Amino acid sequence: MKKNIALVLLAAMAAGAQAADWSDTSINYRHGNKYAEPFNANDISKNIIGLNHASGYKYGSNFFNADLLMSDSKDPAFKNSQNGAREVYVVYRNTVDLQKATGKSFKTTGVRGLGVTAGFDFNTKTDAGYNSKKQMLVFGPTVMLDVPAGFLNVSLLQLWESNAPYSTFTNTGKPRYSYDPHPMLTAAWAIPFSVGSVPLEFAGYANYITAKGINESGAKTAAETNIDMQVMYDISNAIGAKPKTFKVGAEYQYWKNKFGNDHTGAAGKGAFAKTPMVRAEYHF
Repeated sequence: MKKNIALVLLAAMAAGAQAADWSDTSINYRHGNKYAEPFNANDISKNIIGLNHASGYKYGSNFFNADLLMSDSKDPAFKNSQNGAREVYVVYRNTVDLQKATGKSFKTTGVRGLGVTAGFDFNTKTDAGYNSKKQMLVFGPTVMLDVPAGFLNVSLLQLWESNAPYSTFTNTGKPRYSYDPHPMLTAAWAIPFSVGSVPLEFAGYANYITAKGINESGAKTAAETNIDMQVMYDISNAIGAKPKTFKVGAEYQYWKNKFGNDHTGAAGKGAFAKTPMVRAEYHF
């Protein structure tokens, strides 16, 4: 099944490589002092630099995001290190719009259209313990809700996830450990609004991910909730730039049972992140 999903994903990526009907590429910076990591009781400060790209093509849309996450020494690179851990996390999604692909309208009350989404996540992290090497394929249907401006998409995706952490975290004897396939209900949105003459945007995502069976250490995983939302102010006009070029704002992440670790168990409070951030974006 995973091979079939990979083939579908490759086909979607090839289709998405066509000339874009529209595109938006940006770099962003986020900072916060309340990040959390499972099995770590400390509040962690992180600086995050991200590259984000969204585009539309003949049959649908692409989304790509790559983050470089740089922790302070409370999330050390190795035991007793004064240098913080470093992580790269990449997300790709391709959504085929069924109306564009088939010529048939799926519009109904409250619904703009239907789609099929495929994609992947992967990460690599160097830290004092787990050293995550996540790989994940995703596939499933998407409902595009009819909002007055911007977009609001809801998807039900099946996840095929594996990891290859530092050997002391697994008792399987295998270099890569696969979790049980499991579903995720996810929403993504970007909705512009204004307060008086101030142009703002409410954007983010929300994921509910069911438990994924037994983890590498033989413990039960827990369902996780990850909500990341932001309110951004377009300051472009104020500094004489093209509209939607520079944005600043506030971001907040709520992540319960992070990575499927039960925050009431051994993973402790580090598996329950409540993180306010500042955020800045440059679009080009």
